[in-house]
Amino acid sequence: MATVLSVSGSPSATSRTARLLRHLDERLIAQGHEVIPLDVRTLPAEALLGADFGHPAIVRTTALFEQADGVVIGTPVYKAAYSGLLKSLLDLLPQYALAGKTILPLATGGTTAHVLAIDYALRPVLASMGPAHITPGWFTLDKDITAGEDGTVTVAPDSAEALAQVTDQFSAALAGRTRLLAAAG
Repeated sequence: MATVLSVSGSPSATSRTARLLRHLDERLIAQGHEVIPLDVRTLPAEALLGADFGHPAIVRTTALFEQADGVVIGTPVYKAAYSGLLKSLLDLLPQYALAGKTILPLATGGTTAHVLAIDYALRPVLASMGPAHITPGWFTLDKDITAGEDGTVTVAPDSAEALAQVTDQFSAALAGRTRLLAAAG
């Protein structure tokens, strides 16, 4: 099927955002997609903050975006917007790094006051990078995501159902795009 780059824009090593993404990665893998996880926090800070486009880690990351058919972008919400860490990465990517790709935006946060961060902060930036399609995203409350001692992730039933729907819509959009490209090739 398709290659999906699953990007966590959280600066935290114990991030609910990253845990949620890895949980959704499993669903995408079960649907036949190849998923490549990327935690932006593992990229060198000096490259991100110094806008070092030529740094080997940034060059490799840019290549991951180029190779992906679809990208899942997950971020915690801070001050009603996506993380500064994610912003640093997006600023280093080529202007049309998402050209022709299918995108699924996701966000996590502590209060429903941030629910519109996807549509008012993240989606416009992603749209400016030229994707073929941005599927409906989803905001998940932090309290709805729990991690067990063994690393398993549990999502509250209502959130889990909504996340399954947006993930399946993303997967279907990817599958349709992949079929179209194969037919055109």
